[in-house]
Amino acid sequence: QVQLVESGGGLVQPGGSLRLSCVASGFTFSEYGMNWYRRPPGKEREFVAYIRSGGGTSYRDSVKGRFTVSRDNAKSTMYLEMNSLKPEDTAVYYCNMNLDWTDYWGEGTQVTVSS
Repeated sequence: QVQLVESGGGLVQPGGSLRLSCVASGFTFSEYGMNWYRRPPGKEREFVAYIRSGGGTSYRDSVKGRFTVSRDNAKSTMYLEMNSLKPEDTAVYYCNMNLDWTDYWGEGTQVTVSS
């Protein structure tokens, strides 16, 4: 059974940094691309970043140059390094993958950027 567990969220001041983690189980992690999504307050869930099984990455425009997605296949873990955080980055951040045409999601971790 696929399980995705996010951690690392919290309250941070504008300009600060956080590192999110997503620990995966129930599938061969190294063989699958993984996503980060977020849901800002009062808005729809939106794509943040993607990392391919081979390590290639893509990002939404508003986080390019500030966020970095990475993975450690030995630990079945994906990371999101977030720098120069802005109040508009405030959201619940989710880990996501697709297996056999089914989307799997973690419970999410709250990130709040505020002074």
